[in-house]
Amino acid sequence: METYALLWAATMNAGTVLALASLGLLINEKAGIVNLGAEGMMLCAAIAGFATVTTTGSDALGFLAGMGAGALMASLFGVLVIWMNTNQYATGLALSLFGGGFSAFVGVSFVQAKLPERVQYELPVLADMPFIGPALFKHHPLVYGAIALALGLIYFLYRTRAGLVLRAVGESPESAHALGYPVRRIRLLAVVVGGALCGLAGAYISIIYTPLWVEGMIAGKGWIALALTTFATWRPARVLLGAYLFGGVTMLQFHLQATGLDVPSQFLSMLPYLSTIVVLALISKNPRWLRVNMPASIGKPFYPG
Repeated sequence: METYALLWAATMNAGTVLALASLGLLINEKAGIVNLGAEGMMLCAAIAGFATVTTTGSDALGFLAGMGAGALMASLFGVLVIWMNTNQYATGLALSLFGGGFSAFVGVSFVQAKLPERVQYELPVLADMPFIGPALFKHHPLVYGAIALALGLIYFLYRTRAGLVLRAVGESPESAHALGYPVRRIRLLAVVVGGALCGLAGAYISIIYTPLWVEGMIAGKGWIALALTTFATWRPARVLLGAYLFGGVTMLQFHLQATGLDVPSQFLSMLPYLSTIVVLALISKNPRWLRVNMPASIGKPFYPG
């Protein structure tokens, strides 16, 4: 039972990374912007957060630095695609490639660095409960923060005027512009907020999830987060569920390796990415369902009259 409790705890921990990044990308795409630069933003945020914590000893400053790095890169992307009307997909890929190279360059001197001793978090009394305690109540506060963020985003998108305006900009920017809404500024704000959340996910990886820095340590999680928004059909609750599903698949490979299962380790390492491809292939079999849920103007440039 203890093994399964630890597996579930690891699943929530891994799912938090994907949830934070995917919810950020969801905000982008609800506004009609596709940002393929998540991997690069998360890498730069990871080294920014790690370097800040090793220098200052403050996890809070590390998370802020990661969010700042993600927001800065996203704002650059936003100016290019929203005001200069560059291709969203090409610009996002360029951002991802730049982030990978820049983080590797900056992080050379931090490869052997160590963070201060990590704090063990747990909720009093609840953490002592059998099975449920170690599975649910011994997590970093950001694990619960990701759940709260998903719930808050549901309320924001479907219960507030600002959320309605954001969705209107993603569905028909021309109509929103005709009603007097500043479409470009709304899209830029959505892109920056989404970048900050991707940055928070990247910083979480290097500070909490695997407290170290190595080149390329995001290891495709930014791409999985992008796929997850489609898998969830742009719904925050489904994003959270999908994040835990993919997090569970990721942790399952390590669990199976630890049990000595006679399967090549390379195959087990493929599981998270293989499951992503399978899920997307299944979803694409019903394009009408995707079109119903997809923001109508996603990926399309807007030219104000």
